[in-house]
Amino acid sequence: MFDYLLSETQLKWREALRDFVKSIPRQMILDMDADKIQFPKEFLQEAGRRNLLGCRYPKKWGGREMDWVSAGVAIEEVGTLGYIFACLFGVGAELVCDAIVLHGTEAQKEKYVKPLLKGEIFAAECLTEPRGGSDFFGTATKAEDKGSYFLMNGQKRFIVGGEAADYFLVYARTDPKADPHEGITCFIVDRGAGVESQYLYGLMGCRGGGASRVVFSNVKVPKENIVGVLNKGVEVFKTMMIPERLGTAMMTIGAARPALEVATTYASRRKAFGQVINQFQGVSFQIAEAAMLLDASRAMAHITAQAVDRGVDPHRVRRMVSETKKFVTESCQKVAHNAMQVMGGIGYTNIFPVERIFRDLRLSSIWTGSNEVMSMIIAHEWNREFLKFKETKKTRDLECDAASATATEEKVYE
Repeated sequence: MFDYLLSETQLKWREALRDFVKSIPRQMILDMDADKIQFPKEFLQEAGRRNLLGCRYPKKWGGREMDWVSAGVAIEEVGTLGYIFACLFGVGAELVCDAIVLHGTEAQKEKYVKPLLKGEIFAAECLTEPRGGSDFFGTATKAEDKGSYFLMNGQKRFIVGGEAADYFLVYARTDPKADPHEGITCFIVDRGAGVESQYLYGLMGCRGGGASRVVFSNVKVPKENIVGVLNKGVEVFKTMMIPERLGTAMMTIGAARPALEVATTYASRRKAFGQVINQFQGVSFQIAEAAMLLDASRAMAHITAQAVDRGVDPHRVRRMVSETKKFVTESCQKVAHNAMQVMGGIGYTNIFPVERIFRDLRLSSIWTGSNEVMSMIIAHEWNREFLKFKETKKTRDLECDAASATATEEKVYE
């Protein structure tokens, strides 16, 4: 993070996160990547004990009443442990809690937010289904109104934390006759009868986060567990796309940072052809590009966080968050690529953590909405915003600044 952009409070906050990161045992990182640890409860319990979870939320629910910039500081620092650590750090305290704090009842906040931010219980968000990932409105999970409760049936997959969660934030179709963009409701579903985490996936990277398929078979969900309004789950979904995608960008920066740092140290020590390899342009330019991409990524995440904090127009925020998620995730994958290229064959082994970072970061451009979906959103929101702005005629007509601009017969649009 750029120190000069942070307040004294934020700088102290960062130090608290760095102390926490230093406290995590090396063996936990290794055992998670080897799938010996399926879910690191101790990691979240310690974060809760230190009051590091959910810093944006009111103090009465266990937060610190901080902003998105401060949350970004936290997520980046935790991400340096490994991408999956930041995922777990955020999935309950930044995603699930966000939905409940913004849309839930006081009773829900008391029951589900407070103990989660203390690290006493765990939560998972259930969006992706076997039939599709980014197609949120195509959800096949159903919840049928039975009077005093809803009967839920369906399944979700790739659920980070699904193996250990005490409760789940689940979207299900509650009005099958409604338009696909309507008739979906958000629920809190407690682990209990009919809720089953079936198995863990053999993941390429980001292991140890309890990613599993979660099956709901005739699960009775009390009506008081509706988050927001019946059949209006889309409103919850819209607000959650900020922590989903902005959070992803921030954690990706943290996860990529060690790759650059390890490669830079290596290049300053490794010798070839009689000199340290960082003296060769082929090496130094790889490091320079990686540093540039990380700085650009962090700057983009920072200004987007400020836009969210300042309540900028939701459509513009939607575009900025999508741009940030796409740019940062693709840039940070290039950072890891460059780091491995600088280190050569040894970077491809587990002697250094670069190979694990390389594997982990591949997820970043897929989950929380693929980058192709981000491009669709960016194009839609940019066209909408630009054409609306152009109608105001508040700026110079730049199209006229061409020598033959008045040759209207050449401007054929049909």
